[in-house]
Amino acid sequence: MFKKLCFIIVAAAFFFVPWLWSPAGNWAPGLAVLTGILFSILWGNPFAQYTSKYTSNLLGATIVGMGFGMNLMDVLRAGGNGFICTFAGIAIGIGLGVTLGKIFRVSKNTAYLVSIGTSICGGSAIAAAAPVLKAKAHEIALASATVFLLNAVALWIFPVIGRALGFDQLQFGYWAALGIHDTSSVVGAAMAYGEEALATGTTVKLARALWIVPVTLFISCFAAEKTPGEKSTFKLRVPWFIPGFLIASALVTWLPQIMPAAAEYIGQSGKFIKNISKYLMIITLFFIGANLNKDKLKELGVRPVIQGIILWVVLAGVWCLAVYFRIVKCTN
Repeated sequence: MFKKLCFIIVAAAFFFVPWLWSPAGNWAPGLAVLTGILFSILWGNPFAQYTSKYTSNLLGATIVGMGFGMNLMDVLRAGGNGFICTFAGIAIGIGLGVTLGKIFRVSKNTAYLVSIGTSICGGSAIAAAAPVLKAKAHEIALASATVFLLNAVALWIFPVIGRALGFDQLQFGYWAALGIHDTSSVVGAAMAYGEEALATGTTVKLARALWIVPVTLFISCFAAEKTPGEKSTFKLRVPWFIPGFLIASALVTWLPQIMPAAAEYIGQSGKFIKNISKYLMIITLFFIGANLNKDKLKELGVRPVIQGIILWVVLAGVWCLAVYFRIVKCTN
């Protein structure tokens, strides 16, 4: 009972402290993940059955909530600007990742899952590709744990590197969206950098996540192992929070034009939902960290981790240089 109470208090603190004391928002996302990891490993997660089951839904809800504070035209413009960069990054990431998998003799499915998770959007991409590859449970666990650990590191080091290099918020938003695996970590790192970084990072990242569909189709046709006579199968899987985010943005963009008398109320309500969602995201990051336990750490092999680290460092480094030297055109 005492452990459960402590868990609830810590989770609540990550919601209320940044809300009541705004400077805490600069370090709360990274600290939330780290605290969740330490709590789970050192003491155990007393609500593991619930956090593992509902965290992804809570994450999706917070992303949709953030959409209520963003203009749809700006969202589409930012996503479109990052299209070519995203395509190039995914192609290079999967190609390099599979090559590294062969070099380090990582199983084919694990190598693909780590590469797809790193190149597109972490756990969501792994979940979408796993059934197509007919990946085994331990292969999914290895890839997920590897990507998760690197996401946790990214939450801490990306803002530090961004400030050291003098990135403005727009530049950092693009770099975070292109260089970090998972949507939650992109949002967390961008949130620590500033409002404009958060808006840019979220929109470019969600556009990147849409590549789950064509990449999964490609995997189904050319990479998945098939029994003799078996036809390629493909099941469309788009994370529900992407259309939800777009719908939320569309509502706050167009409703004021349709209902001008309520425009001010709609705008204020949208900003309130977005702010609440930001603080809920910090709690979600704490839950994500708490989902990593000792058993999952034991499942990690050295080779997939090495593959993931090299792949991530190369991709993040390339995008960092591209943004720094303005090869990537960072525009709203």
